[in-house]
Amino acid sequence: MTTAFGNDGFVVFDHVQKSYDGQTLVVKDLNLSIGKGEFLTMLGPSGSGKTTCLMMLAGFETATHGEIRLDGRNINDVPPHKRGIGMVFQNYALFPHMTVGENLAFPLEVRGMGKAERESRIIRALDMVQMGKFRNRRPAQLSGGQQQRIALARALVFDPQLVLMDEPLGALDKQLREHMQYEIKSLHDSLGITVVYVTHDQGEALTMSDRIAVFNDGRIQQLAPPSVLYEQPENSFVAGFIGENNKLLGTIEKMDGARAVVRLTTGELIDATAVNVSGIGQRTLVSIRPERVEFKPELMPSDAHTIDAQVRDVIYMGDILRARMTVAGSEDFVMKFRNTLGQTRLEPGQRIRIGWHPQDARALDPV
Repeated sequence: MTTAFGNDGFVVFDHVQKSYDGQTLVVKDLNLSIGKGEFLTMLGPSGSGKTTCLMMLAGFETATHGEIRLDGRNINDVPPHKRGIGMVFQNYALFPHMTVGENLAFPLEVRGMGKAERESRIIRALDMVQMGKFRNRRPAQLSGGQQQRIALARALVFDPQLVLMDEPLGALDKQLREHMQYEIKSLHDSLGITVVYVTHDQGEALTMSDRIAVFNDGRIQQLAPPSVLYEQPENSFVAGFIGENNKLLGTIEKMDGARAVVRLTTGELIDATAVNVSGIGQRTLVSIRPERVEFKPELMPSDAHTIDAQVRDVIYMGDILRARMTVAGSEDFVMKFRNTLGQTRLEPGQRIRIGWHPQDARALDPV
């Protein structure tokens, strides 16, 4: 799976593998091309291989097989400090005995930069993250959000070709994390830097990324822009990992092009789009987003199958209502709908018919 971001690959993983014991591969034949100026997120559960890929790119781990290229140059044997890469860690990794200004000066001194240019770059980097007045403080005198801004400024101070971020917002509270997401994305857009970002937080990935590479078991399961990843998952793992999702098990009863009729394990027929299933009689897991489920007849296609549902509870969430229902034997089928004036009320125990547009239900490989 190799896709460039509007140009030839600025960062390229070419058949990269990684094993720590010589037997078990934690990264399995990775092929990935990242474009210059792209914000690419590596997303996946713990142990999926995403952080190992970032560490190989940074130079802190060595690929067991394959080649990693940066701007056309093989960097497999280039030490980390000579790769021209900025790095932001979750724990900030600031030197506690140094002031903010000294922390920013350090990577410039390592590169042999003169005092006047160091000063100019430090001022500019602190201004970028709005932390100029904290220059003489030590990290212990800063809040978590302030420390994260300084860590970001230090990664940018020497004008790196590439910035890598490893769970950089994981230690922050929800409100500050969301604010920092906006700040990092804004800096990316204004500076045009290339960012490779690692997280297990799907909301963070959807908010910030140009493209997302979803990892599982050492492989990329799908590589796509956020909207495509959410709306068009290519397999059951991606459908279940990205966003809230309803799952119904069944068997392909009929195929008409990309449209499939699925007989559920409880006998009902439903419509779906065939994604990575192809044959009649094949087992499938049908994936449906809660916000795509309809209960008003006028909003459903006239030719679509509908199915019985019994409301278990309705939760008020402000702008939306979340109904949990029993559907085809599943007691945790969820429907979300807007809280609008005159909205039809649903009550626990109520029986209704629900349906969806066939393109909004995806027939995938069974887990």
